[in-house]
Amino acid sequence: MKVLKQFFIILLISCVGEILNILLPLPIPASIYGMVLVFVLLHTGILKLEDIKDAGKFLIEIMPVMFIPAGVGLMSSWGILKPVLIPVSIITIASTVLVMAGGGRVTQIVIKHSNSTKEDSENE
Repeated sequence: MKVLKQFFIILLISCVGEILNILLPLPIPASIYGMVLVFVLLHTGILKLEDIKDAGKFLIEIMPVMFIPAGVGLMSSWGILKPVLIPVSIITIASTVLVMAGGGRVTQIVIKHSNSTKEDSENE
């Protein structure tokens, strides 16, 4: 029953994200609204991690299964994708490398900034 309650909480937050997507005229997906809402609720303490932890772990464990329909869709569209396979592959690889490099650089900057902030507070 506990996991069912946790799923309901996650579903409710997802529903609020969908409502925000409809009401706000921003080009942001409903799932992003939901994730930000979960972050805010967890950060403020309104929602405790224990309230959604087990259901969240389960959803993460079954995440690979959720990609099967997309993979089957790609396989069934092979005839359409075959002529553009090389450009799509190059774009995919290049964008992956750029995202990894950008994410790594931002992480380094954040770590350096947090270390300098710690040193400044220790020196005071």
